Parts: sequence; C-alpha cells; structure tokens
Amino acid sequence: MIRVEVNGEERQFEGDPDMPLLWYLHDLLELTGTKFGCGMGLCGACTVHLDGAATRSCTIPMKRAEGKSVVTIEGLHIPGDHPVQQAWREMNVPQCGYCQSGQIMQAAALLRDKPKPTDADIDEAMQGNICRCGTYQRIRAAIKSAAGVRA
Repeated sequence: MIRVEVNGEERQFEGDPDMPLLWYLHDLLELTGTKFGCGMGLCGACTVHLDGAATRSCTIPMKRAEGKSVVTIEGLHIPGDHPVQQAWREMNVPQCGYCQSGQIMQAAALLRDKPKPTDADIDEAMQGNICRCGTYQRIRAAIKSAAGVRA
C-alpha cells in the first residue's frame, strides 16, 4: 500500500506502483485540473507540487510518491485566490486554458523560491511549460504582478 498526502489529505493507493501519479490524481481522485499533455514531462501541463517542488506528474510513478505531499491546482488555494491565480485573472492570461494549471503551479513554485524574480528567473523556471496559444507575455506579466515586480 502506498501512502501519499494529496492537498492536505492522507490517501492510500493499492494499485500498480508504476502507475503515473497523474493518472492517480486525475482518474482515481478526479482532480481533473491536472492535465495530460505529452506523457514525457516535456510540456508542463501535468505540473503539481511534490514535497513543494514543481514536478511533472506524468513521469512520477506512484511508488516515488510514497510518503510525500502532493499539491494540485485544486489544493493550491481552496477558494482560488493564491496571488498567482489572482494575477492570472487580472492579466487575463488564459486563451484556450489547457496548460494554465501547470503554468500556475510552476509560477507558484517559482515565487515561493524567488519572491522577486527577474526576467531571467522567470524564463528559466517557466521554460518547460509550453503554451500552445503563445500567451507567454501575459504569463510573464502575471508572474511579475503576483510578485509585486514592475513589468
């Protein structure tokens, strides 16, 4: 049995230990904000926080989540008012929206580690998150807004 904390709640998983964390979250726990994108950890749509670090959940087998804490977009801030989520709304970031939960989770981890990021910090942290619609300028502006950094 694999024990994992998801959004502050202790969970148990008795299935295949090689099942990707993404499928456990999305299909079994029905936390559908975490999206499947590429299945290889290259696009960032499945980004969650694993023990506080932005992590691609499609590449993490359940056995590697044993005893760890997972936070999904649903658990980032229950009412949806994390500073990054607020900035995303204020800056009207999403276009199609598919990648946005992964973008937000990556940005939240960046701001936790670097509360006042530079453009280079943002570029480095966000480079693994792909937006098919190309909203990168709005993403950068929203991160700066959430950090209280002038654009």
